Amino acid sequence: MELNNLLYSVDPDGIAIITLNRPEQLNALSMAVVSELEQVFLRAQSDDTVRGIILTGAGEKAFAAGADISEFKGMNAGDGEQFARNGQAVFSTIEQTAKPVVAAVNGYALGGGCELAMACHLRVASENAKFGQPEVSLGLIPGYGGTQRLPRLVGRGIAIEFLLTGNQVSAQRAYEIGLVNAVASPDALLAVAKELVTTIASKAPIAVAKVLEATRAANLPQDEGMTCEATLFGQCCATDDFGEGVDAFLNRRKPSFTGR
Repeated sequence: MELNNLLYSVDPDGIAIITLNRPEQLNALSMAVVSELEQVFLRAQSDDTVRGIILTGAGEKAFAAGADISEFKGMNAGDGEQFARNGQAVFSTIEQTAKPVVAAVNGYALGGGCELAMACHLRVASENAKFGQPEVSLGLIPGYGGTQRLPRLVGRGIAIEFLLTGNQVSAQRAYEIGLVNAVASPDALLAVAKELVTTIASKAPIAVAKVLEATRAANLPQDEGMTCEATLFGQCCATDDFGEGVDAFLNRRKPSFTGR
């Protein structure tokens, strides 16, 4: 797999590190970058040695400062819709990854960059991070899922203010409204993100995947979500890890999960 815009590695603990690697362009999300994101997430998903994923940006200034605006020039209605659908599909691939994905946001996360962070399961922000959806200033709306994920994370009222003003918010404010899960110093950002992923990776892998699947169903009517939950609960009961977890609890020992 040839990557021109990303860095990809897997550490000895089974944590995949994906780094947007265009610091001179503030890690702007060109169409090529989005395509490579799809490739690396599919690779991490299919790699049995990977237990969790951290997504971050190269350099100190930006996680991802938005789309590559130069690619917007001359775009018509049909082009714009296809552009949005392509990005939505890739970000949905990230969201639907069955392994925990943590965004380590190390600077600006604006426009598509904010949408990318929201597509991850959890977000840890550096104290100097800034979040925003400034698309209205370009005569646009978010196109990579921002109008859908933001209200679910922070509530409709705050999301509408965020989207209509285009204002940027600090990492602390993002934490207060529930957009991020934790705030860390710049030097500790990756360590905090890794600790979070490592904690999740120590749990039963199938159960982790089922939690992620079940919480996506929270967007359905409640009775449908409850049906999904019950089905997934039953599927967990048929796994070896379920038996191991119960036995370990009853015998007061640490479980040894195998993902089966």
